[in-house]
Amino acid sequence: MPELIPEPRYARFAPEGGECVLDDPLLDAGPGAEGTARWLRRELGAATGWDLPAPEAGHAYGGRAVIRVALRPELARGAGAESYELHVTRERVLLEGADPAGLFYAAQTLRQLLGPEAHRRAPAAPDRRWRLPVGDVRDAPRFGWRGLMLDVARHFMPKDGVLRYIDLLAAHKLNVLHLHLTDDQGWRIEIKRHPRLTEVGAWRPRSRWGHRASPLWNETPHGGFYTQDDVREIVAYAAERHVRVVPEIDVPGHSQAAIAAYPELGNTDVVDTAALQVWDDWGINENVLAPTEAVLRFYEGVFEELLELFPAEVSPFVHVGGDECPKEQWRASALAQERIGELGVDGEDGLQSWFIRHFDGWLAERGRRLIGWDEILEGGLAPGAAVSSWRGYAGGIAAAEAGHDVVMCPEQHVYLDHRQAGGPDEPVPIGYVRTLEDVYRFEPVPPKLSPEAASRVLGAQANVWTEVMENQSRVDYQVFPRLAAFAEVVWSRLPEPGERDYADFEARMGAHYRRLDVLGVDYRRPGGPLPWQRRPGVLGRPTEGEPPNV
Repeated sequence: MPELIPEPRYARFAPEGGECVLDDPLLDAGPGAEGTARWLRRELGAATGWDLPAPEAGHAYGGRAVIRVALRPELARGAGAESYELHVTRERVLLEGADPAGLFYAAQTLRQLLGPEAHRRAPAAPDRRWRLPVGDVRDAPRFGWRGLMLDVARHFMPKDGVLRYIDLLAAHKLNVLHLHLTDDQGWRIEIKRHPRLTEVGAWRPRSRWGHRASPLWNETPHGGFYTQDDVREIVAYAAERHVRVVPEIDVPGHSQAAIAAYPELGNTDVVDTAALQVWDDWGINENVLAPTEAVLRFYEGVFEELLELFPAEVSPFVHVGGDECPKEQWRASALAQERIGELGVDGEDGLQSWFIRHFDGWLAERGRRLIGWDEILEGGLAPGAAVSSWRGYAGGIAAAEAGHDVVMCPEQHVYLDHRQAGGPDEPVPIGYVRTLEDVYRFEPVPPKLSPEAASRVLGAQANVWTEVMENQSRVDYQVFPRLAAFAEVVWSRLPEPGERDYADFEARMGAHYRRLDVLGVDYRRPGGPLPWQRRPGVLGRPTEGEPPNV
């Protein structure tokens, strides 16, 4: 049986069925299949050396092998959106999708069936004849939201790195890239009406090396941002690969970079905000936005430009953060206390809810949906808002039972910055040990949810916070191979966590490691980190024991 990841719903490849030998095949694309045909010519053509010409109009295939790609909308009636079928005979390969996304995932399965070398950017053996086993695949995803969050605020990932991660998501049939674009340590997106957000806010003078308990510092200034043209390229590149991009602009906390650029955004009656710099440390920062109409107008301007860059068809959701907002400055601020009285809200938690509710209504008027971390439950959940449940399952359960959509991303299970083993060689160990098997046994829908509430779980997301990931290699190490296990969890219809066949998954990972090698992914090997992947002497923050199931 071919070693496919994620595991399809149905696959049959009989050893006696023979092979389809592909030697410069034709590519026959039906109406609506042009996007997948382009991808096959560009990606599969690069790896194999095939030209993949279209058949001549009115002529038979002339005895040549052919790859046929076509839409078949009726598949959706039985299997749902993003479903596909793949059929291999001795002469032909047929890829059919219920929609363009499903057809694209059929192409990803075809590439896996051809072998790890089909992931190359140039052919290793130009005269090679490629072979496929004769058989059939029928497949569809379990969830519509299959995501990865990349924190590009703490350590900036250049545009080419983001495009590379979009390709890696697509190769694993994941379809959401959540970009954490702003935080205390950096503002990463150009806003033309507020140029100081990137002129000042995108750069910090130094960075702590390791966890915030570490005494070590990297004294090299760090920064970077995406121009608006960069963002347009990222969004278009993602859309071509059926990946939705969810931008995150954090309010009202995690905002020191913005306040450093525009001091009037902060609580000026209790803090000398003009003296603030972009923060160079990790943790929760006390400098939060002031609860004023002027601040709302400022961020409305930010979101107006954001919506132009992230069209609704690619980015229906906009993330506003809403997490880890300390209230001390609001308690000390006469202006904030006066605002609480004017608004008639329930204290400082009510102020935070007022922030979120304002932007929920503002985004809804423009055809978008707000999503935020589960702290947006504090002070009352904004109507229509969706929740990223990160502190555990509890916030997601409460939101779903109240009729709100939920993306499950509990830190105890799918925070990929958490360490992968308990050994002393794990680089900058953070949090609980979350092995490949642990991630494989993650379940996005907790059993205590009612059936109606369970239908509110849009899917799940693995989160990658980059305080201790200073470059692409470090991100790769923390993300892979665990993202492959996560991808199977959110795509495949697996048994209950304790009944899942991890041994089978581990066996299929043998081929997948070779794919990751070809793709140039600096993943963690099963035997532990390679010498250059270690960070001896750099303090982390390991947490012992089993994570609580909260």
